[in-house]
Amino acid sequence: MNKAGLYPRRVSFPKTKVRYWAVVGLAAAALVACHQQEQAVVGAANRAVTAEQQARAAATARATKRDEQRAELQKISLPTKSMYLDIHEPSAWANPFLAIGPDAIALRIINADANTSDLGKGTMLRPEGARRQEIQIKPSDLAEAMVAVPASAWKYGRVVAVAEMPGGTGKDRAKMRRNVESAIQQLNDLGIVVVEWPTR
Repeated sequence: MNKAGLYPRRVSFPKTKVRYWAVVGLAAAALVACHQQEQAVVGAANRAVTAEQQARAAATARATKRDEQRAELQKISLPTKSMYLDIHEPSAWANPFLAIGPDAIALRIINADANTSDLGKGTMLRPEGARRQEIQIKPSDLAEAMVAVPASAWKYGRVVAVAEMPGGTGKDRAKMRRNVESAIQQLNDLGIVVVEWPTR
């Protein structure tokens, strides 16, 4: 019996062909990996561009809102310093007053007396306390709150008094100080004159 008939014939590939296909396979794998990496980079770049566009849109919206708030507050006349220069007690202050705490701001306003006559003014029939309002607001809502103050509550013009809330721990006092500085910056940005008590 022929040996060739008993055993299957062995097929051999030249080593150069094996190397060729191995190189082709590696090149294809490298191309796929490069393409995936490129897609990942493009995706990240697109997300970065979208985030930047969203940030710009948000900044533009904030600037537009701030311009609208400024325009609204400019309807209030400029302050008359002679009307409040000698006032040093919060209870005697007739314009908006801000007592700033570590987490909130107490906004006090005194509405104008609807009765224009002098009869009974300041007496039990027409007490100032009945026209006094105090609300708690978040520091982030300060600008909107100032725009909402009625025109009649700006007796001295566009000026507010600001003070730290009394009491509090050392940690609270540091936070209050930061909040006071932030509030003054916001108010100045709105075109509002700030009188800080006690005077620093």
